[in-house]
Amino acid sequence: MLTSTDFTGLFSERFFRNFLPIPATNNLSLGELVFNFDLPDITNGRRVKLSDYRGVQPVLLAFTRIFTENQYCPLCYPHIKAMNENYEQFTAKGVEVLMITSTDTQQSKKVVQDLKLKMPLLSDPSCRTFKIYQVGQALGAPLPAQFLIDKQGKLLFKHLFSFIEPNAEIEQLLRQLTISN
Repeated sequence: MLTSTDFTGLFSERFFRNFLPIPATNNLSLGELVFNFDLPDITNGRRVKLSDYRGVQPVLLAFTRIFTENQYCPLCYPHIKAMNENYEQFTAKGVEVLMITSTDTQQSKKVVQDLKLKMPLLSDPSCRTFKIYQVGQALGAPLPAQFLIDKQGKLLFKHLFSFIEPNAEIEQLLRQLTISN
């Protein structure tokens, strides 16, 4: 549930580490091999390595901003809901969606419960993955971004945050899947 008055847990070490604005500078080129990572999947209670999908299926990485279990980014909240509502459209095309958040395990568990997430929610409170993918940061959290990766682990599409278009639209992501297949 989107709340606007409960700031419990907002001012944490993660908040201050990500407070200063750093623009998204990802310079990965289309066709380039993307970076591997290993993160806990809060939705399904397992560890996820991006490399586990290589040779198996394409992956959509959806980096998102969730400040705490009570504070969702107003630009990302509708995107998270839309991704969850359309999760089956992605999996029907053979693509796994991995949503990555900087909330810790406890906060992420509450988010999964609150939003009834079907897709894997990967927790990265250290923000290492956000930094490796150079998605940028501002006002206490990394910025959102989406990366579509083919079966071989190569970049097919990327969308980095901008104020005009903070997240790639669901239709745009699904269209990219059609173009890429």
